[in-house]
Amino acid sequence: MKRRDFITNTTAASTLVGLGGLSLASCTNLGKKHITILHTNDVHSHIDSFPNSHSKYANLGGVARRATLVEQIRNENPNTLLFDAGDIFQGTPYFNFYGGELEFKLMSALNYDAATVGNHDFDNGIDGLLAQMPNASFEMISANYDFSNTVMDGYVKPYKIYTVDGLKIGVYGLGIELDGLVTKKLYKETQYLDPFDIALDMEKRLKEEEQCDLIVCLSHLGYDYKEPDRPCDTRLAQQTYHTDLIIGGHTHTFLDQPDVRINQNGNSVLVNQVGCYGINVGRIDFYFDADSKASAKGVSIRV
Repeated sequence: MKRRDFITNTTAASTLVGLGGLSLASCTNLGKKHITILHTNDVHSHIDSFPNSHSKYANLGGVARRATLVEQIRNENPNTLLFDAGDIFQGTPYFNFYGGELEFKLMSALNYDAATVGNHDFDNGIDGLLAQMPNASFEMISANYDFSNTVMDGYVKPYKIYTVDGLKIGVYGLGIELDGLVTKKLYKETQYLDPFDIALDMEKRLKEEEQCDLIVCLSHLGYDYKEPDRPCDTRLAQQTYHTDLIIGGHTHTFLDQPDVRINQNGNSVLVNQVGCYGINVGRIDFYFDADSKASAKGVSIRV
């Protein structure tokens, strides 16, 4: 992507909000520290760009083009983190032939910082997922999948803390209910825990015990559902207290910019999801003032 096009896309579809009680008026002086978070979801083994003959996504996506964009943004702001919200596997012959090896190796080459586990990441079974873990230099994060009675025990963390420019960024992961989506023989003894209960536990620990300046959830619950009792990102945002950003997946929802919801403390929570197949990369820029209060703007960048 040309620099001019990147700047145009970033400016045209961005939103600026206050977090943690910071007012919009105070965002005119963008703070002293700047953290960029990039993210993907539901890439589904799409390594190549779509062909120019494709009816919907002609010439879009592809790991090579994503790598160029990520490198450009990192050059502009070295304080950048890169995450994925699950369903890395399944969708092209690359997965059928290599079982996820290529996907993990390429994500490692792009220096992803972490990913959460999607339902399709079990498609070669939990043993197949374990077999690819040596190819992942990034963290696998999921707090509500209990892997303690499986071969994946110890390979997935509930959360991870990143220190960037002196700021502590706490990241936890949530996965969707596997029963009904994944055959039991594939996920075996993996236990699904209530994502809302786990989220409240995780954010409290990250805020109060770990003293994180920013809390991010990598979610594969899905953006929003008509069923009022079905866990989703929009409901999660409204029920939390300390989570600042929910990076979503599963429903292949294309958001041009983050959805803003209000949490239990009356503060803004950003909810974002960038569709599927690596067509878009999400970008959220956080600006911290001298008191570590944050404002943010977000955009979905077409690759």
